[in-house]
Amino acid sequence: MHSLENRSPLRLNLNATSISVDAELFQKDSSLARYFWREEHADVVDRIVFKYPAKRLVLSKSLEIQIMFPVALSVMDIPLAIFTSVIVFQWLVYFWDTYVSWRQYVVTKKNTKVPPELIGIVDEETMEKARAYALDKARYSFWHGLYSQIEITVILCFDLIPIVWYATNNLFKDLGYENEILNSMVFLLLSSFYSLVTGFPWSVYSTFVIEEKHGFNKQTFRFFIWDMIKKFIVLQIIMLPLIALLIVIIQKGGDFFFIYAWLFVLVISIAIITIYPPYIAPLFDKYVPLPESPLRTSIQTLTDSVNFPLSEMFVVEGSKRSAHSNAYFIGLIKKRIVLFDTLLLNFPPTDEADQSKLIEEVEVKKKKGCSDPEVLAVLGHELGHWKLWHVPKNFVFMQFNILINFLVFALLYKNDAIYEAFGFMNSKPTLIGLFIIFQFIFQPYEELLNCIITYCSRRFELQADGFVVKLTNEGKLTDGVENLKKALLKLHVDNLSFPYNDWLYSAIHYSHPPLLDRLRALEAFDGEKYGQL
Repeated sequence: MHSLENRSPLRLNLNATSISVDAELFQKDSSLARYFWREEHADVVDRIVFKYPAKRLVLSKSLEIQIMFPVALSVMDIPLAIFTSVIVFQWLVYFWDTYVSWRQYVVTKKNTKVPPELIGIVDEETMEKARAYALDKARYSFWHGLYSQIEITVILCFDLIPIVWYATNNLFKDLGYENEILNSMVFLLLSSFYSLVTGFPWSVYSTFVIEEKHGFNKQTFRFFIWDMIKKFIVLQIIMLPLIALLIVIIQKGGDFFFIYAWLFVLVISIAIITIYPPYIAPLFDKYVPLPESPLRTSIQTLTDSVNFPLSEMFVVEGSKRSAHSNAYFIGLIKKRIVLFDTLLLNFPPTDEADQSKLIEEVEVKKKKGCSDPEVLAVLGHELGHWKLWHVPKNFVFMQFNILINFLVFALLYKNDAIYEAFGFMNSKPTLIGLFIIFQFIFQPYEELLNCIITYCSRRFELQADGFVVKLTNEGKLTDGVENLKKALLKLHVDNLSFPYNDWLYSAIHYSHPPLLDRLRALEAFDGEKYGQL
């Protein structure tokens, strides 16, 4: 901090009118900009941005304000320090992530042979396909990451956020509808539309170049566009009123608004878990009941053996979107199991056109997917997550984190320096406070939190694998361990997962342990100690 004592008065030139201000006057207020706004020029100065002392700065409608000579002021240090710290930390994170990704890229480039553990299981052709896919994704990730980092830096350094905010605010003011919540909704809508437009080329390239090249994309361009439009519309319908209510809670909630805001988010989270499966998910993919079959009977028997509250079993037609496969369960109390049709070796498509197409494809290439016993082993793993309370643990942890975030937000959101650092000199919009604090101020904390979440997730995955060992030992799952190994290997091959991993990249980015680590762990598991990892 630079002292104001024994310094010359600051001279500003406002339309050739010289104003001399003694340093002591600045100590009466916390910022040079607010001093002029409140005390001297409220009738003419719309907005003064003093982000860079001793430089030509941004101004008002017709007014030019210029610092006549270099001067260091303590009142300007805090906003500048905040802004500089955010930019520097973002670039440090970017360079760190790039370095870690480069390590994985080097591992992918130099390893061309099948790992000894997979010889006889993965052939050389599949290995080379997986390697090429990993390299293409790594190159895409590098350029996309660089673009994103430059984009956010430009947005911040050129004050594009306050420019858009004040433009919409002035528009509503001219129309006679000045209202912060209305302004916030339009700002959010514009921001979402901007993200949609700027992200569109990257999504197209990822889907129709990389995924298409490696045989995973199953979407037509028309399906892709319509899906993107539906997602945008549904997101706005859900997000805009919820954010508006959150702003009202923050503004009207008093000193303990952070508790009410957290309770609001808690209720919304539970509501989304409840309504998503039956009402939202079917808007984007077709869900059909799993037909009566030996697989359905086996799933029912397995879930009954562990008292799993199963209500429904569905197959989602993921094959119309991608060749990647997955399985999950969802629901607050009564659970529904969802299997991707790409996971099931013996599942027929639901219409005749898809049936004939599948017959043609099977004639020219091997069929992908897992057998019924392998699907049961995969579901045994998912049941492990339920039995070991992994989902509730994650939910409670995230809710506690949200409460802490709102508490810290309550301590910070009235701080003028935070808004001034990002170009908001004469106002403190609630939405902007949420955006700045959660997106930028909390970033160091979020980076640390992500590492903790990744670490816990990997442990949970190993524990769920261990639950399959327990089910096998108890006779509830026939050959469960061997079938889980086969399923992991098949999914690994079907999804062209590269088997070699840099340890640092894996530790930071993989929510699941690498394939070879999981296979070794399954060999070493004691079924009685599956939950003690």
